[in-house]
Amino acid sequence: MAPGKEIDMSNIDVNQDIQLPRPRPLLTRSGWSAYIAALLVVCALAPALNLLVPHDSVFYLSDYAVALIGKIMCYAICALAMDLIWGYTGILSLGHGLFFALGGYAMGMYLMRQIGLDGNYKSALPDFMVFLDWKTLPWHWSFSDSFVATLLLIVAVPGLVAFVFGYFAFRSRIKGVYFSIITQALTFAAMLLFFRNETGFGGNNGFTDFKRILNLPIATPSMRMTLFVLTGVTLLGFYLGARWLIQSKFGRVLQAIRDAETRVMFCGYSPLGYKLTIWTISAMMCGVAGALYVPQVGIINPSEMSPANSIEIAIWAAVGGRATLIGPILGAFIVNGAKSWLTVAYPEFWLYFLGTLFIGVTLFLPQGVVGLVKKLRGAKP
Repeated sequence: MAPGKEIDMSNIDVNQDIQLPRPRPLLTRSGWSAYIAALLVVCALAPALNLLVPHDSVFYLSDYAVALIGKIMCYAICALAMDLIWGYTGILSLGHGLFFALGGYAMGMYLMRQIGLDGNYKSALPDFMVFLDWKTLPWHWSFSDSFVATLLLIVAVPGLVAFVFGYFAFRSRIKGVYFSIITQALTFAAMLLFFRNETGFGGNNGFTDFKRILNLPIATPSMRMTLFVLTGVTLLGFYLGARWLIQSKFGRVLQAIRDAETRVMFCGYSPLGYKLTIWTISAMMCGVAGALYVPQVGIINPSEMSPANSIEIAIWAAVGGRATLIGPILGAFIVNGAKSWLTVAYPEFWLYFLGTLFIGVTLFLPQGVVGLVKKLRGAKP
């Protein structure tokens, strides 16, 4: 524009409404159909096949299958939590097994108190405490006899640990491989701590031999199916909540941090609060998964905190497809389904298969299974 030339404002309507783009729906019509179908399978079809169909029928869903699928659904919640922090925020954690185990230990403490006088030593104290000649419960067992307090601890303990660790790590701008190594070191240190008998967590044996939950027998088909349905509903609920979170303004900022954190800072956003929030939410989701896992499997011990378990969570997300939400869930089912079969048929080759799978996906399928399906269908990954 030439110097001194004025802009003609007579043809500009300053009161004209600006048409903003419509917000994306939470799920498409086909997505809602698939979601409702999954909900019906979890809440109606699976219980009917297990409890109502005769055992000799080809349609009978065995107790083993119920326990296996329930366990994998707990793993799928962890994979979904990993996708929020890794796929959408770009932060690779190798310590999510710690948060999973903390939630499991919180539930395990309650289940141990539910044993009551039915233990081997007929004492109000857990059997391992009687064996170690403990006279009273440690202070951190104070609220373990309350189910409501246990529910709060399941999310509060992993969330608090994640918040404190994440605050100092993100405030120090630790990122990349350094952050991954620190999270793995944190998990390994916690595993060594829980192995010690004097911590009051059962040492290397952990917690087992559970009898009841809410004063109801835990080893019954109806209770097993109740836990199965509760796990499936929780997984579907977390999936829906994760989609809502990612499609919100908060989720768009997370993806911007993943792609160009420095530019986000130049735009006036502080990445610390966003990263710390999603990191804490992800940890609490793993805590809930651990709490659902323990009564179905019947044991919790420090091996759940091993670095290999945390690495497996990342593998599930990578195999299924990062930043897709549904991909990590599929990855958890694919990898753990293969693990269940291979550890029986070829136990000595399982770890080689897992390593080869991770390397192959990293080199040839960076978008995972979901990306491959989209590519075959001609869609953009």
